[in-house]
Amino acid sequence: MRKFGLIGHPLTHSFSKKYFTEKFEKEGIKDCEYELYDIPNAFELDEILNDDPDIEGINVTIPHKEDVIALVDDLEEACEEIGAVNCIHIKDGVRTGYNTDYIGFKNSLSPWLGGVKPKALILGTGGASKAIKQALVDLDIEFLSVSRSEDADQITYEDLAADPEIMKSHHLIVNTTPLGTFPKEEGMPSIPLEQFSPSHFVYDLVYNPPVTTLMKACLDAGGKAKNGHEMLILQAEASWEIWNS
Repeated sequence: MRKFGLIGHPLTHSFSKKYFTEKFEKEGIKDCEYELYDIPNAFELDEILNDDPDIEGINVTIPHKEDVIALVDDLEEACEEIGAVNCIHIKDGVRTGYNTDYIGFKNSLSPWLGGVKPKALILGTGGASKAIKQALVDLDIEFLSVSRSEDADQITYEDLAADPEIMKSHHLIVNTTPLGTFPKEEGMPSIPLEQFSPSHFVYDLVYNPPVTTLMKACLDAGGKAKNGHEMLILQAEASWEIWNS
């Protein structure tokens, strides 16, 4: 039996087990299983892999994408640039870290924008945001990071609210935070919704619910919005390719 799984906390929002289980059934892939490992601490991964040495691949989600770097033996070159891991391939006891969030986001965003390259605001500074930053760099899209705290490399939500020119000049909003995820669907990053316009795009990495509060605010203003479901499918398929390479 080939074994794969997902680590993160909490995992009530995850689509990975359902996606891979259905994939195995639809494509006639036999002797494979995919399990969820809800662990509050990334370092519990060692225990999981020690208990079951047959595991070949692990996906990594919030909040472990950065901490898990210390638990792999090698990193794909692009992963070193990104500074976050969301996919681990285990072969002959060697753990190699990859980032398929980067692949999924880049390959989903570019066709959706249709050749337009608006300046972007990245909401959140966690592990997911690191892959988003690298994708925007490679797509030649300028961006600012928005966080709750002051930092030389980012602005705060207070800065965003105080200066309307920021939203006027940055038409792509990418939410990398879990705010708005089921069951707390009313949650959203604290940005000035009244500044949305028909020129804005919201790409929300949240996919459950399909239309988040943030997305709806942009759509109500005449803008465009996309959730993270396609990105998840693309990154899941990229993980499968890695595990079978």
